[in-house]
Amino acid sequence: MTGTINLAAAEVQQASGVANAAWLLLVLPAFGAVVLLLGGRRTDKWGHLLGIATVVAAFVYGLILFFSTTSLDAAARTRDLHLFDWIPVNSLNVEFGLRLDPLSLTFVLLITGVGSLIHIYSVGYMSDDRDRRRFFAYLNLFVAAMLLLVLGNGFVTLYFGWEGVGLASYLLIGWYQGKDFAATAAKKAFLMNRVGDVGLALAIFLMFKNMGSTQYDVVFAQIGHQSTGVIVSIGILLLLGACGKSGQFPLQAWLPDAMAGPTPVSALIHAATMVTAGVYLIARSSPLYSLAQAADARLVVMIIGAITLVLGCVIGCAYDDFKKVLAYSTVSQIGYMIVAVGLGPAGYALGILHLLTHGFFKAGLFLGAGSVMHGMNDEGDIRRLGGLAKKMPITFVTWTLGYLALIGFPFLSGYFSKDAIIEAALAEGGTRGWVFGGIALLGAGLTAFYMTRLLILVFLGKPRWENLKSADGRAYHPHESGPTMTVPMIILAIGSVAAGGILSGMLPEWLEPAVGKLQEEHGPLSATVVSILTVVISAIGAGIAFALFGRGEQPVARPERVSFPVRAARADLYGNHLNEALFARPGVWLTRFLVFVDNRGVDGLVNGIAAGLGGSSGRLRRLQTGFVRSYALSMLGGSILVIAALLMVRFA
Repeated sequence: MTGTINLAAAEVQQASGVANAAWLLLVLPAFGAVVLLLGGRRTDKWGHLLGIATVVAAFVYGLILFFSTTSLDAAARTRDLHLFDWIPVNSLNVEFGLRLDPLSLTFVLLITGVGSLIHIYSVGYMSDDRDRRRFFAYLNLFVAAMLLLVLGNGFVTLYFGWEGVGLASYLLIGWYQGKDFAATAAKKAFLMNRVGDVGLALAIFLMFKNMGSTQYDVVFAQIGHQSTGVIVSIGILLLLGACGKSGQFPLQAWLPDAMAGPTPVSALIHAATMVTAGVYLIARSSPLYSLAQAADARLVVMIIGAITLVLGCVIGCAYDDFKKVLAYSTVSQIGYMIVAVGLGPAGYALGILHLLTHGFFKAGLFLGAGSVMHGMNDEGDIRRLGGLAKKMPITFVTWTLGYLALIGFPFLSGYFSKDAIIEAALAEGGTRGWVFGGIALLGAGLTAFYMTRLLILVFLGKPRWENLKSADGRAYHPHESGPTMTVPMIILAIGSVAAGGILSGMLPEWLEPAVGKLQEEHGPLSATVVSILTVVISAIGAGIAFALFGRGEQPVARPERVSFPVRAARADLYGNHLNEALFARPGVWLTRFLVFVDNRGVDGLVNGIAAGLGGSSGRLRRLQTGFVRSYALSMLGGSILVIAALLMVRFA
């Protein structure tokens, strides 16, 4: 596949007019974070309002910037806003600037739009938390870092935002620091993301070494002149960075554990911000991945996405934790997006389309899960729920719409985005097309199965909570959430229904200046056949779930004896065990060996020399008595030795 886009050669315009104030997108949420963190308890009463206002204001400005950009010709929609020279060191000149183009502006609207709804939802969800003001500060910091990531006009600026997102996620995932599982989950997320970050950093080093710059315009202009080895190496290293942030194999294990944070954090990470960063990185690097020399890198991208797609689906089928099932659903859906962008020009726009529709329905699903847990004493075990549709009707309706969008119900959002990816994968042709297309179809069926299982066990059937008590000894009294929580859920449900149909027609053309023209390939099956096949497979998956869980009484406790596939899925398909065996334990052993070498080798040598010198000096010190008679005696002895030596030489 050869690239048909010439983004590198396109002239980047300098920002002007309303775009000159684009720095406000970063400053507004960052300002909110600073005020709330430094203001202390004095801001407790109104801090959450400031947190909401800054993100909403950024969203309003993003809309203004978006509509001002749509009025420009396609060739003029890519603009840079230079703010200041950041790192001018010899030949390395990194500027701090913003890239304002259709791709970055699309992410700006997603981040600030969905982020605003999650901020509003958090007012009700965190109402009883005495540190709510600090929570909103961390949310603002998260949004600011993500905006910097997508708006930066170079890879170093992107990396700055990339690490800021990592810091904010650590703070939010570990919000309940008093609980060991939360602290462990935050540390796990932080460390596993650092593994991916090493790949991104090495890719940036390679760019500077071979092209003398890390700015997008220079790198994309020169990347086509590099050797195949350099291009493939950079492409795979960028993918490693994407695997870390987007929870792709083999760095997916941190993402389900991130559910230890409050539910708004789960929605923010899994829908609108952090996990989308990897997809953005590959789409942003489309001039590299679209090169013919990058074919191997694209193939690796697709393989990783396909493995993660299946892995997330299989594990999601076996979990009983409400939010963890949704977390593995995110892992799987990001796998679809990675497969799409791995298709190159035939899939960049489709991957972003699914990313946007996923932002609506997955945020709604997580907020719905939070609403259920909020009304059920934080209970997240789906076996202890059931029959909540009547108790929480708004949550049920909005969650169900998100569920239908996710499984690809006809004419809802997921139907337009996921089906398009499956069709594009099949259109690859040959064995590759059937393999990746088949995996994507299998994922659709598994997705319908585990999501239908969730729907049945949480909202339908008979209540299984009536004679139970929560972990803290309280009886369950399910109730609908307040307006601050239900209104964002309703808005996201509307997006889950309508976003796919609206965006599918206009998004490819809108993104063309950033990722190139969408290459629509025709595969062995027509779009209509693919669509029907996907719906049928999804219906089969949902039907199996109804047959297994929709009839009869469901057990409250998890069965002790289950089959090996179920045990493996509940153990995350031994992903943690694999990481433990390949990286953690060898790392511990290496650390212990290095400590031994340091203590007994380096320190032993240094301490031994010091001890030898100290002992020798202590013994030599005894010769310096300070008595004249001792010195005279030593002089006499020395004289006798000299005379004896002379005599021996004389008469020898």
